[in-house]
Amino acid sequence: MTKVKICGLKKIEHAIIAAESGADFLGFVFVEGVRRAISPKLATEIIIEFRKIHKRASPKLIGLFSNQEASFVNQVIKSCGLDIVQLCGQEDPSYWPTINCSIIKQIKVGGPVGIDSNKKIADEVNLVATAGHIALLDSYEPGKHGGTGHSFDWSIATSIANTNDFILAGGLNDGNINEAINTVRPWAVDVSTGVETDGDKDDAKIMNFIESVRSTDKQIKKSK
Repeated sequence: MTKVKICGLKKIEHAIIAAESGADFLGFVFVEGVRRAISPKLATEIIIEFRKIHKRASPKLIGLFSNQEASFVNQVIKSCGLDIVQLCGQEDPSYWPTINCSIIKQIKVGGPVGIDSNKKIADEVNLVATAGHIALLDSYEPGKHGGTGHSFDWSIATSIANTNDFILAGGLNDGNINEAINTVRPWAVDVSTGVETDGDKDDAKIMNFIESVRSTDKQIKKSK
Protein backbone atom coordinates (compact mmCIF):
# COMPACT_ATOMS: atom_id res chain seq x y z
CA MET A 1 0.00 0.00 0.00
CA THR A 2 1.31 3.44 -0.96
CA LYS A 3 2.03 5.55 2.09
CA VAL A 4 0.81 9.16 2.20
CA LYS A 5 2.53 12.23 3.65
CA ILE A 6 0.55 15.45 4.12
CA CYS A 7 3.10 18.24 4.48
CA GLY A 8 3.21 21.89 5.50
CA LEU A 9 0.66 21.64 8.32
CA LYS A 10 0.13 24.64 10.58
CA LYS A 11 -3.26 24.03 12.21
CA ILE A 12 -4.53 21.27 14.50
CA GLU A 13 -7.75 20.82 12.53
CA HIS A 14 -5.88 19.97 9.34
CA ALA A 15 -3.63 17.51 11.17
CA ILE A 16 -6.71 15.78 12.59
CA ILE A 17 -8.44 15.59 9.19
CA ALA A 18 -5.30 14.14 7.61
CA ALA A 19 -4.95 11.54 10.35
CA GLU A 20 -8.62 10.56 10.30
CA SER A 21 -8.46 10.24 6.51
CA GLY A 22 -5.61 7.76 6.78
CA ALA A 23 -2.39 9.75 6.30
CA ASP A 24 0.76 7.86 7.31
CA PHE A 25 2.94 10.93 7.86
CA LEU A 26 2.29 14.54 8.89
CA GLY A 27 4.90 17.17 8.00
CA PHE A 28 5.77 20.40 9.80
CA VAL A 29 8.19 22.92 8.28
CA PHE A 30 10.83 24.41 10.60
CA VAL A 31 12.70 26.39 7.94
CA GLU A 32 12.51 30.12 8.69
CA GLY A 33 11.37 32.45 5.94
CA VAL A 34 9.28 29.99 3.93
CA ARG A 35 5.51 30.30 3.59
CA ARG A 36 4.61 27.15 5.50
CA ALA A 37 7.10 27.66 8.33
CA ILE A 38 5.89 26.96 11.85
CA SER A 39 7.67 27.78 15.11
CA PRO A 40 8.79 24.92 17.37
CA LYS A 41 6.60 26.39 20.12
CA LEU A 42 3.41 26.35 18.04
CA ALA A 43 4.25 22.95 16.56
CA THR A 44 4.72 21.54 20.06
CA GLU A 45 1.32 22.87 21.14
CA ILE A 46 -0.35 21.36 18.07
CA ILE A 47 1.41 18.01 18.47
CA ILE A 48 0.56 17.73 22.18
CA GLU A 49 -3.10 18.37 21.43
CA PHE A 50 -3.01 16.07 18.43
CA ARG A 51 -1.56 13.16 20.40
CA LYS A 52 -4.24 13.52 23.05
CA ILE A 53 -6.76 12.79 20.32
CA HIS A 54 -4.75 10.18 18.38
CA LYS A 55 -3.10 8.01 20.99
CA ARG A 56 -3.11 4.85 18.88
CA ALA A 57 -2.13 4.26 15.28
CA SER A 58 -1.11 7.89 14.90
CA PRO A 59 0.70 9.03 11.76
CA LYS A 60 4.45 9.53 12.11
CA LEU A 61 5.38 13.17 12.68
CA ILE A 62 8.03 14.67 10.42
CA GLY A 63 9.98 17.90 10.83
CA LEU A 64 11.43 19.60 7.75
CA PHE A 65 14.78 21.40 8.03
CA SER A 66 17.31 22.87 5.62
CA ASN A 67 21.00 23.48 6.32
CA GLN A 68 20.38 24.05 10.03
CA GLU A 69 22.65 23.20 12.95
CA ALA A 70 22.24 19.64 14.16
CA SER A 71 21.93 20.90 17.74
CA PHE A 72 18.86 22.95 16.75
CA VAL A 73 17.34 20.06 14.80
CA ASN A 74 17.83 17.68 17.73
CA GLN A 75 16.34 20.22 20.13
CA VAL A 76 13.19 20.44 17.98
CA ILE A 77 13.04 16.64 17.69
CA LYS A 78 13.01 16.41 21.47
CA SER A 79 10.62 19.30 22.21
CA CYS A 80 8.10 18.32 19.53
CA GLY A 81 8.47 14.57 19.85
CA LEU A 82 9.22 14.15 16.14
CA ASP A 83 9.55 10.67 14.69
CA ILE A 84 11.45 11.59 11.53
CA VAL A 85 13.46 14.51 10.15
CA GLN A 86 13.33 15.54 6.49
CA LEU A 87 16.49 17.24 5.31
CA CYS A 88 15.82 19.65 2.43
CA GLY A 89 19.18 21.35 2.05
CA GLN A 90 22.72 20.33 1.14
CA GLU A 91 23.24 18.11 4.19
CA ASP A 92 25.85 15.54 3.18
CA PRO A 93 26.27 12.00 4.60
CA SER A 94 28.62 13.22 7.34
CA TYR A 95 25.73 15.26 8.78
CA TRP A 96 23.18 12.44 8.88
CA PRO A 97 24.57 10.50 11.89
CA THR A 98 24.39 13.67 14.03
CA ILE A 99 20.58 13.61 13.88
CA ASN A 100 18.79 11.76 16.69
CA CYS A 101 16.04 10.09 14.66
CA SER A 102 15.26 8.56 11.28
CA ILE A 103 15.89 10.69 8.19
CA ILE A 104 14.17 11.45 4.91
CA LYS A 105 16.65 13.10 2.52
CA GLN A 106 15.23 15.28 -0.19
CA ILE A 107 16.78 14.98 -3.65
CA LYS A 108 15.98 17.63 -6.23
CA VAL A 109 15.16 16.52 -9.77
CA GLY A 110 15.11 18.66 -12.90
CA GLY A 111 17.96 21.03 -12.20
CA PRO A 112 19.96 23.07 -14.71
CA VAL A 113 21.14 21.28 -17.84
CA GLY A 114 24.25 19.27 -17.09
CA ILE A 115 23.53 18.86 -13.38
CA ASP A 116 20.92 16.12 -13.46
CA SER A 117 21.15 12.71 -15.00
CA ASN A 118 19.19 9.54 -14.34
CA LYS A 119 22.33 7.83 -13.05
CA LYS A 120 23.21 10.72 -10.73
CA ILE A 121 19.74 10.73 -9.19
CA ALA A 122 19.76 6.93 -8.87
CA ASP A 123 23.18 7.05 -7.20
CA GLU A 124 21.97 9.67 -4.71
CA VAL A 125 18.90 7.60 -3.84
CA ASN A 126 21.08 4.52 -3.40
CA LEU A 127 23.47 6.42 -1.12
CA VAL A 128 20.57 7.46 1.11
CA ALA A 129 19.11 3.95 1.14
CA THR A 130 22.47 2.35 1.92
CA ALA A 131 22.75 4.61 4.96
CA GLY A 132 19.41 3.27 6.18
CA HIS A 133 17.32 6.32 5.30
CA ILE A 134 14.57 7.15 2.80
CA ALA A 135 15.02 9.45 -0.20
CA LEU A 136 12.36 11.92 -1.32
CA LEU A 137 12.36 13.02 -4.96
CA ASP A 138 11.07 16.57 -5.45
CA SER A 139 11.11 19.16 -8.22
CA TYR A 140 14.05 21.50 -8.50
CA GLU A 141 13.26 25.20 -8.49
CA PRO A 142 15.93 27.85 -7.84
CA GLY A 143 15.75 29.23 -4.32
CA LYS A 144 12.99 26.86 -3.23
CA HIS A 145 13.25 24.17 -0.56
CA GLY A 146 10.23 22.29 -1.93
CA GLY A 147 6.47 22.68 -2.06
CA THR A 148 6.66 24.30 -5.49
CA GLY A 149 3.52 22.65 -6.81
CA HIS A 150 5.41 21.57 -9.94
CA SER A 151 6.12 18.02 -11.04
CA PHE A 152 9.18 16.58 -12.75
CA ASP A 153 9.78 13.90 -15.38
CA TRP A 154 8.50 10.76 -13.65
CA SER A 155 10.48 8.49 -15.96
CA ILE A 156 13.53 9.28 -13.82
CA ALA A 157 11.74 7.90 -10.76
CA THR A 158 10.22 4.88 -12.50
CA SER A 159 13.54 3.10 -13.00
CA ILE A 160 14.62 3.83 -9.40
CA ALA A 161 11.46 2.24 -7.97
CA ASN A 162 12.73 -1.15 -9.12
CA THR A 163 15.69 -1.00 -6.74
CA ASN A 164 14.93 1.36 -3.83
CA ASP A 165 12.01 2.67 -1.81
CA PHE A 166 11.50 6.42 -2.03
CA ILE A 167 8.88 9.13 -1.58
CA LEU A 168 7.52 10.86 -4.67
CA ALA A 169 6.80 14.59 -4.31
CA GLY A 170 6.38 17.58 -6.59
CA GLY A 171 3.12 18.80 -8.09
CA LEU A 172 0.97 15.89 -6.94
CA ASN A 173 -2.77 16.42 -6.54
CA ASP A 174 -6.08 14.59 -6.72
CA GLY A 175 -6.08 14.97 -10.49
CA ASN A 176 -2.75 13.28 -11.23
CA ILE A 177 -2.08 10.97 -8.29
CA ASN A 178 -3.64 7.95 -10.01
CA GLU A 179 -1.31 8.36 -12.98
CA ALA A 180 1.67 9.05 -10.73
CA ILE A 181 1.24 5.87 -8.70
CA ASN A 182 0.50 3.71 -11.74
CA THR A 183 3.52 5.11 -13.57
CA VAL A 184 6.10 5.25 -10.79
CA ARG A 185 4.92 2.80 -8.09
CA PRO A 186 6.63 4.75 -5.28
CA TRP A 187 6.83 3.59 -1.67
CA ALA A 188 5.09 6.81 -0.60
CA VAL A 189 3.72 10.07 -1.98
CA ASP A 190 4.03 13.57 -0.53
CA VAL A 191 1.64 16.47 -1.05
CA SER A 192 1.39 20.05 0.18
CA THR A 193 0.35 22.56 -2.50
CA GLY A 194 -1.97 19.99 -4.05
CA VAL A 195 -4.21 19.97 -0.96
CA GLU A 196 -4.39 23.74 -0.57
CA THR A 197 -6.84 26.43 -1.63
CA ASP A 198 -5.58 30.02 -1.69
CA GLY A 199 -2.45 28.96 0.20
CA ASP A 200 -4.25 27.24 3.07
CA LYS A 201 -4.83 23.54 3.65
CA ASP A 202 -8.25 22.40 2.39
CA ASP A 203 -9.97 19.61 4.34
CA ALA A 204 -11.87 18.32 1.30
CA LYS A 205 -8.72 18.21 -0.83
CA ILE A 206 -6.82 16.35 1.90
CA MET A 207 -9.57 13.73 2.15
CA ASN A 208 -9.93 13.42 -1.64
CA PHE A 209 -6.20 13.04 -2.17
CA ILE A 210 -5.86 10.25 0.36
CA GLU A 211 -8.96 8.51 -0.96
CA SER A 212 -7.56 8.69 -4.50
CA VAL A 213 -4.33 7.06 -3.32
CA ARG A 214 -6.23 4.25 -1.60
CA SER A 215 -8.50 3.75 -4.62
CA THR A 216 -5.50 3.53 -6.94
CA ASP A 217 -3.87 0.96 -4.69
CA LYS A 218 -7.04 -1.14 -4.79
CA GLN A 219 -7.16 -0.95 -8.59
CA ILE A 220 -3.53 -2.08 -8.83
CA LYS A 221 -4.13 -4.96 -6.42
CA LYS A 222 -7.16 -6.16 -8.40
CA SER A 223 -5.21 -6.07 -11.66
CA LYS A 224 -2.48 -8.38 -10.37
